[in-house]
Amino acid sequence: MSRCCPLSKPLLMPANLPPQYLEAEKRLRAAKTAEERISALEEMLAIIPHHKGTDKIIAMLRRRLAKTREEAEQRKKPTRRGDLYRVQREGAAQVVLAGLPNVGKSSLLAALTNATPEVADFPYTTQRPIPGMLRHENVQIQLVDTPPIMYELVEPWLYNTFRTADLLLLTVDLSDDPAGQVELILDELGRRKIFLEEKAPCEEYPSGSVIRPCVIIGTKLDLPEAVDNLEALKEEWGERFPVFAVSAEKGMRVAEFARGLFRHLNIIRVYTKSPGKKPDLEEPFILKRGSTVEELAEAIHKDLAKRFKYARIWGSERYAGQKVARNFVLNDGDIIELHV
Repeated sequence: MSRCCPLSKPLLMPANLPPQYLEAEKRLRAAKTAEERISALEEMLAIIPHHKGTDKIIAMLRRRLAKTREEAEQRKKPTRRGDLYRVQREGAAQVVLAGLPNVGKSSLLAALTNATPEVADFPYTTQRPIPGMLRHENVQIQLVDTPPIMYELVEPWLYNTFRTADLLLLTVDLSDDPAGQVELILDELGRRKIFLEEKAPCEEYPSGSVIRPCVIIGTKLDLPEAVDNLEALKEEWGERFPVFAVSAEKGMRVAEFARGLFRHLNIIRVYTKSPGKKPDLEEPFILKRGSTVEELAEAIHKDLAKRFKYARIWGSERYAGQKVARNFVLNDGDIIELHV
């Protein structure tokens, strides 16, 4: 189970915490670096009152502070060569672009995210993984551009990146036989025992294989031949994989693609609220589709999952504020109020 923003959610806390503590907690949730998190945690520990009701909170803060300091020290150590090609996961999910040379992956990344990859008309411009963040409503999805498949000097790290992704984004050029490009990509991935999850079950895979969810995206939709080639692409592969098309240059269908990508990541957004208060709709918890109320409580804090007695829910097909059990399955957009 994944969360959108580590260290971003407050626990259930006593009502007598001073305003300075709450301000430091806000800075912790907004922190972008380990140093900023350390500073906020140190301030929270210095401010929080010490009594029986805060013992568990203090212990939790100390654990977080120790772990954050350890992570900061690890980053300062000399980097191994393989670490240069490892992208730290951020956001709700990591989506890795895979495609042949010169299909427009870098242009797509630049159009969809805040990244600034080098974009050129010649192939092999991208030599290392380049991450960027795609924002869909209130969710950040990490996109990672990679060197082209079939590059003669490709190193093993590229396929390791594919193996660990939450979803592979097969990127094809709609102006140049996109259906044939997909076949070449599948062949190259299959040679390294990487197979793509299809809409319908298929045959057994070789021992040691990795199965990854996949979405196909066609680029250069603004070119004259793209429309006919898109239809051929859908006819050939549309029954096996989801297919989208965009123009990075013209900004065509970008929002439609972002919605579809979120849908196929198989995750949901769930919001929490305290009794009598409004929910925070800016920072959802990100859970796997099919997660329960109890799994949400575990995502907030393991102790909370053991202690809460029941929950009330808003947003599903039930009555607003209806009481639900621990095993109630959540939907995207649900608002949950946990009672201890």
